[in-house]
Amino acid sequence: QVQLVESGGGLVQAGGSLKLSCAASGRTFNRYAVGWFRQAPGKEREFVAAIGLSASTYYGDSVKGRFTISRDNAKNTAYLQMNSLKPEDTAVYFCAARILAATTSPSDYGNWGQGTQVTVSS
Repeated sequence: QVQLVESGGGLVQAGGSLKLSCAASGRTFNRYAVGWFRQAPGKEREFVAAIGLSASTYYGDSVKGRFTISRDNAKNTAYLQMNSLKPEDTAVYFCAARILAATTSPSDYGNWGQGTQVTVSS
């Protein structure tokens, strides 16, 4: 098991940027793939990005070219750099971790953070 804590959310104007962090506890972070998901009110949880053990990356169609996922295993932390933000990016953003391969389905992840709110104003 790994405990996850997100930070870096906030209020930003459309076109702006935010960088989210996902800090993990434990000494085996490098064995976990990390995914970022988001959930807006009344909507299902949506895949945003994921990064595998070898730093291979995957992105949801709505964020490709705007968001970048990365990880620093020495710091037990994963990041989500969000640029060119749009009002439709407004949601609670969650990071999640699973052993080995990254996937795009939230049901594949057994470890979740508490979420951080991102609000993009028009």
